[in-house]
Amino acid sequence: MMFIKKKKEHVRTVSMPHNSSSAAASQTLSHHLSTLPRSRLRTTRRTWACERRTPQRPPQFPMQPPPATPVAAGAAPAAPPTVYPQAASPSASPSPSASAKTGRRQLLVSGGLLLAAGCSGSTAAAVGGGDGALVGYDGPVVTEAERAASAAVSRRVGEAVGLLELGRELQARGEFREALASFTRVVREYADLALSEYARVGRALVLYEIGDRDESIAEMEDVSIALKGYPEIHAALAAALYADKHAALLAENQFAIATLLDPHYTDLAYVRDTKHWPPSLVASLHDFITLS
Repeated sequence: MMFIKKKKEHVRTVSMPHNSSSAAASQTLSHHLSTLPRSRLRTTRRTWACERRTPQRPPQFPMQPPPATPVAAGAAPAAPPTVYPQAASPSASPSPSASAKTGRRQLLVSGGLLLAAGCSGSTAAAVGGGDGALVGYDGPVVTEAERAASAAVSRRVGEAVGLLELGRELQARGEFREALASFTRVVREYADLALSEYARVGRALVLYEIGDRDESIAEMEDVSIALKGYPEIHAALAAALYADKHAALLAENQFAIATLLDPHYTDLAYVRDTKHWPPSLVASLHDFITLS
């Protein structure tokens, strides 16, 4: 306890006011330092020495040049990069992002100019007969013979479509013999066209009314393979197989295909008023639907 009180007294005595004289302060400080323990005295001197010491700047080393790139044996050493002095300007130097944007813009502009020049050069060579032109070809793309052949095909297609529509109109009016003649003409004269298969459908339906039903059913079976998925021919074949051949299972299979593709064939009014089936074929379909 005595030591602690004496230590506090020393501390109070050292913290002197700033307005005292220098000589008195030095004597008082020396007197009290002599009474301090040795360990406390070393700590105080070390603290004063640290405070009086002025901070020193780290030594600045000169800039060292970058290490030279190793050169293979027998190869010429690379030339040192050329350093150009920068002109002093009052304005600030451009930022790296601005320089990058300027470089990209110049690159895009130069690339577009090169592409346009290449396209124009290739077009001029192809049109003007340069090195890039087709060798040994100086005529039109389509010859007169090809144009005449295309016109002939278009004319034949138009004639076949006209005969097919005429046969359907005659069938709708009940003029089955004239309709049969129109459908038969399409099948014989335009067999190379795909629409002749639809003329065979009309011919089979009319034959069922005024011709041989066996020939009509054979025509239906043949067309059902050529136009597989055409619902009208499958429904007509189902009615004919049930009424004339008494093949109920085959008729069910054909009618299932027809109604799956077009459910309207379960309606007798649809086949009579919209598809214009002959009366005998409508009656056979009625017998099949009602199982009579």
